[in-house]
Amino acid sequence: MIERLVEIMVRLRDPETGCSWDVAQDFATIAPYTIEEAYEVADAIARNDMPDLKDELGDLLLQVVFHARIAEEAGHFALPDVVAAISDKMERRHPHIFGDGAEGGHPLWEQIKANERADKGAGGALDGVAVGLPALLRAGKLQKRAARTGFDWPDPEGARAKVFEEIDEVETATSADHQEEEIGDLLFSVVNWARKLGIEPEAALRRANDKFERRFKAMEADAGPAFESLDLAAMEVLWQRAKVSNEQR
Repeated sequence: MIERLVEIMVRLRDPETGCSWDVAQDFATIAPYTIEEAYEVADAIARNDMPDLKDELGDLLLQVVFHARIAEEAGHFALPDVVAAISDKMERRHPHIFGDGAEGGHPLWEQIKANERADKGAGGALDGVAVGLPALLRAGKLQKRAARTGFDWPDPEGARAKVFEEIDEVETATSADHQEEEIGDLLFSVVNWARKLGIEPEAALRRANDKFERRFKAMEADAGPAFESLDLAAMEVLWQRAKVSNEQR
């Protein structure tokens, strides 16, 4: 079945008879679409929309096939090499299932990953955290890596106190650049506090975005065409009404 999709991509990328848009793409131009499709998979999961999830997983799979085809054309690797590599990795990281390791689970997985990074020449605990990750997600990964070395708050209270410390530093910043730096530190600290509380910050912010969007649209619907002409006090009344309405659903 996957062969059909691979053949479709081969035809789309044919320099003479293929699609001009597909032929013009490279790894860099396709990468943003790959990231977008991954988020759309997450969105379908969050909405528990299984038909949409099926479609979005297909879109994400297409991205893998697209990248693999570009690589094959350049003589780097092909889709079977991608499949073989991830299969080897999964077996290697689960020796308690596929080998003779007596114990497994997350600690073993993390140790094997660390060994793999060392084999690739990673010199420090933070090496290998992809720069292209969304900033919120990358912050969490950097913090988790640092925590494995023992550089971590012993409990959430230390992380919480750091958040308020960073708020003070934002308020006392002496320039726009300084304020931007301190806002960054504040966001980083909030991610750290969320991690210590066992909360995934990306998921939490996604829920907050959804909640804000839902309430704001309710405000617009409540006010009608006159919404943008209302003053802030009137909008606050609508906001509180929207909050009550949403919480009752």
